Parts: sequence; C-alpha cells; structure tokens
Amino acid sequence: MDDDLGRTLDGVGPRLRALRRRRTTTLAELSAATGISVSTLSRLESGARRPTLELLLPLARAHGVTLDELVDAPPTGDPRIHLRPVTRGGMTMLPLTRHVGGVQAYKLILPGGGGRRPELQTHEGYEWLYVLSGRLRVLLGEHDLELAPGEAAEFDTRTPHWFGSATDEPVEFLSLFGKQGERAHLRARPSRQRAE
Repeated sequence: MDDDLGRTLDGVGPRLRALRRRRTTTLAELSAATGISVSTLSRLESGARRPTLELLLPLARAHGVTLDELVDAPPTGDPRIHLRPVTRGGMTMLPLTRHVGGVQAYKLILPGGGGRRPELQTHEGYEWLYVLSGRLRVLLGEHDLELAPGEAAEFDTRTPHWFGSATDEPVEFLSLFGKQGERAHLRARPSRQRAE
C-alpha cells in the first residue's frame, strides 16, 4: 500500500470518532443505525481495523456526510456544498458546512401541527437561529417564545431548550452551532458611514 493511501486510511478512525462525538451518539446507537457491530466500530475508531468501502458507506449515511469527508479526500476545487438531507422524527436537517469542528451551519425544516411533544435538552455549545419561513416556537429555560420570519435568537445550549413549529404550517430556519461557545453577532442597525 502506498504511503499516501496508508496515511489517508489511518486518519479515518479519528474522523469517525469526532463525527460520532459531535453528534453525541454512542457506539451502540451507531451500531443500530448502521448494522455494524459495536466492536468493529470501536476498532475502526481506534485504528485497529482498516476501513473498507462496505463499512464506510453506511457510516457516511448515518453521519450525513460524503465518503470524501470521511477519508479527507483532497478538495476538487468546487466550492459548492452538495446537500444531503437527514430526516429524523419528521425534522429534516440539511448540513451547510463540510468540515467537522468549529461552527456548523444547518437549514432545518420542522413539520407543522405541533405533533412533536416538547422535550427540553441541554448540551455543550452555543446556537444561533434565524427563521426563514413559518413560525418557530422556542422553549428556552422558563421562556416560551415564538419567532417570525426574519427574527433571530442566540443562546447557550446548556440552557434547557426545544424547537417546534408554532402553527399547523412547517417552519424553516437556519442554525449555526458551535461546541466551543462561539457567538454569532448581529448588527441591530447599519453602521454610520463616515463623511468623506
């Protein structure tokens, strides 16, 4: 095996572990989603087992990434991000960023009708939301908020929170999320231009 290919395959395990941890998924949950045994997943992440295409395909699908991202293929020069939606519990999530770590951007679409029972959650990080269409209900600690198109919110995700559609219509919104606590900054008014 040539050195470049060996280095590429050696890097897959740490990327798999980082993806799984970023999504706060256990090995058992990933095993159930992919049909790959927990021991094989553990050996892949530790580098004790070399990845094969048969293992990488279901892992890429479960993590919502491309094979190129899993193996850290060199960029092709095409800056477009090819969206691969992930649907869970009626929610559709479209990743808008390619790289693991740092701030991640998503477009989320939640069904209308309030069918989802609010289950507040907490985790490390900081989130910024911007509503594109529909009305977004945000439970944040003791607050019950409703955001209309064009409205934004930002919060520390250690505060118990939940989102859902506030009406019978679906809601679409953008989310920026960073585990390191990065904050998005909005300018409330245009800056004054200097007189020339």
